[in-house]
Amino acid sequence: MLSTLVNAWKLPELRKKIIFTLLMFLVFRIAAHIPVPGVDSAALSKMLGADIWGLIDTFSGGAFKNFTVVAMGIMPYINASIIMNLLTIMVPYFERLAKEGPEGRKKMAQYTRYGAVGLAFLQAIGMCVYLKGAFVNTNLFHMTVVVVTLTAGTAFLMWLGELITEKGIGNGISLIIFAGIVTRFPSDIKNIYQYLVGGQTNIFVVLIFLLIAVIIVAGVVIIQEGQRRIPVQYAKRVVGRKMYGGQSTHIPIKVNQTGVIPIIFAMSILMFPTTIASFFPNSGFATAILNIFNQGHPVYMIVYALLIIFFTYFYTAVTFNPVEVAENLKKYGGFIPGLRPGRPTVEYLDKILSRITLAGAIFLAIIALMPQAAMAISGLPIYFGGTSLLIVVGVALDTMKQLESQMLQRHYQGFMK
Repeated sequence: MLSTLVNAWKLPELRKKIIFTLLMFLVFRIAAHIPVPGVDSAALSKMLGADIWGLIDTFSGGAFKNFTVVAMGIMPYINASIIMNLLTIMVPYFERLAKEGPEGRKKMAQYTRYGAVGLAFLQAIGMCVYLKGAFVNTNLFHMTVVVVTLTAGTAFLMWLGELITEKGIGNGISLIIFAGIVTRFPSDIKNIYQYLVGGQTNIFVVLIFLLIAVIIVAGVVIIQEGQRRIPVQYAKRVVGRKMYGGQSTHIPIKVNQTGVIPIIFAMSILMFPTTIASFFPNSGFATAILNIFNQGHPVYMIVYALLIIFFTYFYTAVTFNPVEVAENLKKYGGFIPGLRPGRPTVEYLDKILSRITLAGAIFLAIIALMPQAAMAISGLPIYFGGTSLLIVVGVALDTMKQLESQMLQRHYQGFMK
């Protein structure tokens, strides 16, 4: 990774992209320290002291509990993406858009942006209702200003992410989440040190927690890089005076086709009941919901694991279509040795995909839940658990691959010239 960064830094064009990405991170961190006007910090800290907000605060890089202009982070955009993916399967119009190539994807991205702004607006209203006691002024004008400010903050981060994707390195939205998580590492390390010095934990527990973190990082790398290669043979065919085909290749099916998307989707879904329940602090039913969906509770962990498995299958079905792959193989004279083109190929690909996705989904759920269990046992207030490490390592791997790909393209261009 370090050698790749050093080699990329030597290329002027890639150096500009890396610098641009880092500058956008700086802009994000500056925005994360601009407070929303008219908020009582002491009252806010008391109201947001519940553990359910820890993960949201981690994703926003501390902006949520400080109630800054980007307090909601990029989560409304992620929720809008979930809804858009569901609509792609259920609504024929969106299914057609997904198959129309770049123009269709551009249109879907536009709908996702509109949905993200709408969800951000509704979430901002909900936050203002819940945090009403932390505001200095509760008149309509001030509440409207806060709602518009929070919505604009999410729209700004969405634009910032797309700007990074266009002019920087890697996927901008993922990198915004990555930056928010990484900026929490120093404070979490400080919390561990304070717990250690204060006698609330011991060095043995801390070492076990670090060992689990190392195992998770190794597991994520194995999952992200692991793949099943299905051999493909192309028949020889004559076009004009030239002969094409006759070579052997393979179809790479990754153990985890979806990266960190299932984790983010599962977390977004689990935030809904706790967020709604937090609006009714005096309700016994709402209190029960908050306790059940608190991190470390068995029901929370079971639902979390099931959602990860479900979204792994769901997103794999969206990104990899065995019927389409089989049709393309047949169209260009390719076949899997021992199988006829058409339906037998589709059934074989579907069987392989189901099995390998199950293994990836279960492993993904285990890695995501290991730190939750460790946190419940050790009592350490740390939120860069399996979910955060999965996202950090996954985004870092994807970004490095894109960097290597762009370096390879420039080497080819130099060779052709």
